[in-house]
Amino acid sequence: MKTAPFIVIDGTDGSGKGTQTRKLVERLKAEGRSVELMDFPRYGEPSAYFVEKYLRGEYGSLAEVDSKRASLFFAVDRFDASFQIRKSLEAGTIIISNRYVSGNKGHHMGRIKDPKERETFLAWLNNLEYEIFGIPKPDLTILLHVPADIGYQLVASKDERGYLDGKKRDIHEADPEHLRDAEAAYLELPRIDQAEHWQVLECMENNQLLSIEAIHEKLWSVVYSTLI
Repeated sequence: MKTAPFIVIDGTDGSGKGTQTRKLVERLKAEGRSVELMDFPRYGEPSAYFVEKYLRGEYGSLAEVDSKRASLFFAVDRFDASFQIRKSLEAGTIIISNRYVSGNKGHHMGRIKDPKERETFLAWLNNLEYEIFGIPKPDLTILLHVPADIGYQLVASKDERGYLDGKKRDIHEADPEHLRDAEAAYLELPRIDQAEHWQVLECMENNQLLSIEAIHEKLWSVVYSTLI
């Protein structure tokens, strides 16, 4: 049984979710709270082996690897991590996770055009992750939203990532149309997904990207209300 909050930070590509997750963990620690950072996929771990190959395009293009097959790679990694997550929550440690099942929902639901098929996929995915694999459910999933076309430009400024073997973008990031489809799916999820408690945070105002600190303060206000 969970005894501490489990909070997921997700977002459209380029929204700075990794940076915001780390800043949130640092602030919670400064307040003296017991907190642990999770980061999915867990690149370098054996359970993320197939995720890395998929993102490098070694199993084929996005069109060649359907949503369910791709989702399985990511789900196995979360199943492997779920034992540590559950142990930490039961010990009273807050879990802050950079991405979670939400990532599968946004990216792989977005690849399905028909609305009814998207909802069928969503039900299948929730059953796979939360029932068959039995991983813990988050108490709150916060979506950092940056428009996909802006996010595509921001991804170019990311540092080199080892799992890509020298490539600048993975197969999701390299496809602007995919990022737009994922954005649309992410924004639909708060309405149709009953398994997660979603909240959307806009990272732009007046067509300008907010500063890291401004986004952090918006994020903190939402998280703080969950913790008190």
